[in-house]
Amino acid sequence: MNDIPLPPLAGCRAVPVTGRRGQRPFEASDWVAEEVPVALEYNGVSHAVMLASPADLEDFAVGFSLTEGIVGSRSDIRDIETSRSAQGITLHISMAPPCFAALKERRRSLTGRTGCGLCGTDSLASAVRPLPPLHSEARFDASAVLGAMAGLREQQPLLGLTGATHAAAWCDAQGQIKLLREDVGRHNALDKLIGALQRGELAAGSGFIVVTSRASYEMVHKSAVAGVALLAAVSGVTALAVEVAQSSGVTLLGFVRGADFSVYAHSRRLNLDFPDEA
Repeated sequence: MNDIPLPPLAGCRAVPVTGRRGQRPFEASDWVAEEVPVALEYNGVSHAVMLASPADLEDFAVGFSLTEGIVGSRSDIRDIETSRSAQGITLHISMAPPCFAALKERRRSLTGRTGCGLCGTDSLASAVRPLPPLHSEARFDASAVLGAMAGLREQQPLLGLTGATHAAAWCDAQGQIKLLREDVGRHNALDKLIGALQRGELAAGSGFIVVTSRASYEMVHKSAVAGVALLAAVSGVTALAVEVAQSSGVTLLGFVRGADFSVYAHSRRLNLDFPDEA
């Protein structure tokens, strides 16, 4: 009988590992992040399959549905059920009839399309979806953003065990981390966070988001859809992310590390005064 330890957290499992550390060979058991196929099914119709961490999946269902434009609000989702099989996990999402009719029309336009690319697009014109500009008066201290990023690492238990996951966190105006979600995929982590914000009925626009990744177009787009006016990334940003941030009204920060950061869009929303500086 194999003595397989029970995982201390959802989203990881133990595997045997051998190697060399400190110029000495070793043999041990190691925690690795799980990455499983997660199918999203709307009113009985399969729509997408994502590779994701198998935790906080109801948050993922809500966040993905909102940020992909499948539903317009949390109230459009009537129910979420989860089923598991040897192949993976299916999220059975029951949605309002008007949203389902729009989704079926969208799917018809994609019939016969092959190859890789942006999910749910059938033309260059629809690849970058337009966003209404955010009308937010929110302002944040740079010290709050830096403090939130500095405190992010200690609130990532799955990363601590596996070293293989991203995180997205929503913070209040003072920089206190109020919600955090982890996933093997950076987009998934952000979708889970946005879903958790919606399910918790929190005032997303009163705070900001920090992520442990680069900031691409999708990350800015998802933040804007959630009504969050500031996105801070520990790594760099893409040119398209900057363009979308500028047009949508999202304040975009990159390379937020230690006391350093770069502001790529809407710096007016950021107070650069540091009270502890002379």
